[in-house]
Amino acid sequence: MVPARHRSHRGGESHPGDDGVSVTPGAPIAAGYLVPEPAQIVERDSYGPGIHAYRLRICDPAARPRFDFMPGQFNMVYAPGVGEVAISISSDPEDEDLEHTIRIVGRTTQVIGRLDVGDFVGLRGPYGVGWPLHEARWKDVLVITGGLGCAPVTGAIDYMFRRRANYGRISILHGVKKSEDLVHRDRFEAWRRHPDTYVGLTSDEPDRAWRDRIGVVTELFEEVDIDPGRTVVFMCGPGVMMRYAVAILRRRGVPVERIYASMERNMKCAVGLCGHCQLGGEFVCKDGPIFPYARIAKFFGPGAL
Repeated sequence: MVPARHRSHRGGESHPGDDGVSVTPGAPIAAGYLVPEPAQIVERDSYGPGIHAYRLRICDPAARPRFDFMPGQFNMVYAPGVGEVAISISSDPEDEDLEHTIRIVGRTTQVIGRLDVGDFVGLRGPYGVGWPLHEARWKDVLVITGGLGCAPVTGAIDYMFRRRANYGRISILHGVKKSEDLVHRDRFEAWRRHPDTYVGLTSDEPDRAWRDRIGVVTELFEEVDIDPGRTVVFMCGPGVMMRYAVAILRRRGVPVERIYASMERNMKCAVGLCGHCQLGGEFVCKDGPIFPYARIAKFFGPGAL
């Protein structure tokens, strides 16, 4: 995914690890939750020079249960001697190794970007609120993502396909600016092969090898059937994309109560203390990053509902 996404928690289902990150004003924070745990890079996949996916293995097996998570949560990834960034966990919760997809955009990620298999980083987490996968059971799920916004949702999609009987129709709409911005294509192709599933990909500026749609992601709505009475929506991507997507969803009758969005802010502490990620009265690291859209619609401007 994207560097620095601090998720907070609240609402939706309970998640392993949430207990450790809930912070009561004035209460001490357990030191263990703020100390990075050593992890080794066991696999690295690159999607061009600026995006890499790392699979990390916690060095101490006894510490691994502390990193149990639900899709949508994030870890703080620490580059020794440099700093740490908030990165979504893009693997399935049942995988032993933890996958983080990182875009190289700052000093810390530049250092991480030079690391390879066998190197070490530090991890602390998981933090934040995950996707409402329990509430979405037995319903249709529509996933709308843009750019590297797919990374925070890939774990949730894999989670649903591994428990396919628990979910209705799954539709995935994903847009990128340029063809080379598409990461995890192998996953999209694998998802396409599932029954009762639609995967739509689009690019604003495709290259000659691009075989999917051309245009913006909201144009893909023309290709999906939406039953407003049984659809839950997961969104992650640029704010303007989410705003336009919500307008279309509302016209098609989807209740705003069943629309969820992942917010991205500059998260530093991940436990709701420093205020860097504050969005009005919400701490994105602690109260998000997954929010019911109705709760944060005011931050998308007038008429965002």
